[in-house]
Amino acid sequence: MDRNIIISGAAGNLGKSVVEKFKREGFKVIAMVEPDSEHDLEEIVDDIYEVNVTDEKAVLEFSKEISLQYGEINTIAMLVGGFAFGGFEKTSQSDVEEMIKLNFFSAFNMVKYFLPTMKKANQGNFLFVGARPALQPEDGKDVVAYALSKGLVIQLADLVAQECKDLKVRSHVFVPSIIDTPQNREAMPDGDFEEWVSAYDIAEAMHYAATNKALRNMTFKLYGGV
Repeated sequence: MDRNIIISGAAGNLGKSVVEKFKREGFKVIAMVEPDSEHDLEEIVDDIYEVNVTDEKAVLEFSKEISLQYGEINTIAMLVGGFAFGGFEKTSQSDVEEMIKLNFFSAFNMVKYFLPTMKKANQGNFLFVGARPALQPEDGKDVVAYALSKGLVIQLADLVAQECKDLKVRSHVFVPSIIDTPQNREAMPDGDFEEWVSAYDIAEAMHYAATNKALRNMTFKLYGGV
């Protein structure tokens, strides 16, 4: 199987670090970006596709195109997501639906249409991004919609692992605390930035998981010093 990777959310803060890491390590990088979005990936990646990954039909068409152009895919990193503050009293049904759309369906659609290819090839990696509030209720009570949606992502990863328990298709979850991004610094100016997790460290962990066949269905807790 070729050393290639599809990265959804490639234009984001984490996406750029993952793109740079895998490209530097010799992977062919296929970037997915939001339609009509601005980015500077052209000279870094091998190919760019504008796809709304929360749109099931768009992902289906994308998967067909990738199958024709690239055949088998080694790794898929699903980095599209969103964040929202709010405890129960300040969280509406629409807030939960929006978080599930961004965080869960963006991953579910990729799994749905690429899992059959990986199962047929009997090889490949799905890289999911969870969140500490989904694992620790004390952290999730103030970000209810976000925690619920990321909990679904973690469960999805577990279901993929179960589906592929007799195959060489692996499902890894990366659970960061606070990622050190310009947006998070602006939202939490009083935070201790030195204790946050860098996007580069997450990219390193993703590459390690994707290239180490001894690892199977791992959860990487990237909590930094927080």
